[in-house]
Amino acid sequence: MKEEEKVILVNENDEQIGLMPKLEAHEKAVLHRAFSVFVLNQKNELMLQQRALHKYHSPGLWTNTCCSHQRDGESNIQAGTRRLQEEMGFTTALKDSVSFIYKAPFDNGLTEHEFDHVLIGTYEDDPVINPDEVADWKWMPVEAVKQDISDRPEIYTAWFKIIFDKFYSHITL
Repeated sequence: MKEEEKVILVNENDEQIGLMPKLEAHEKAVLHRAFSVFVLNQKNELMLQQRALHKYHSPGLWTNTCCSHQRDGESNIQAGTRRLQEEMGFTTALKDSVSFIYKAPFDNGLTEHEFDHVLIGTYEDDPVINPDEVADWKWMPVEAVKQDISDRPEIYTAWFKIIFDKFYSHITL
């Protein structure tokens, strides 16, 4: 049996203070490091993914291009590059944008409490999605995403709505 992936526990200054199994961190709402990748194309469209329907939280909801947790000893850019390849089947140069702390409880009793690093990249082609992680994907103009979140917030992940609302000015080209 494979060992459960561990997340990096951090303090409010993003300094590592320990490791904890991912599910336990979400059950206990412990602050841990995460990243969210936003990939845009030259038309200022954002690549969105629909989370796989079997995910243990937020299944089937639309969100940013990919997101996950850094591994011990892995930089934000290394983690984002790894996960982008694992979920969306491509890599592109990423840059660290902004970071923030958020807390979002879910209906299943789990809570995301993350020090999230927003990573930005550009790409022009179609992804080759991993069906274990991603149900669907689409390009959507950034302005249309903003309007759709306002009109239909229930179809988007909690963290995506928070990032988009707080950092809209950082995720446009």
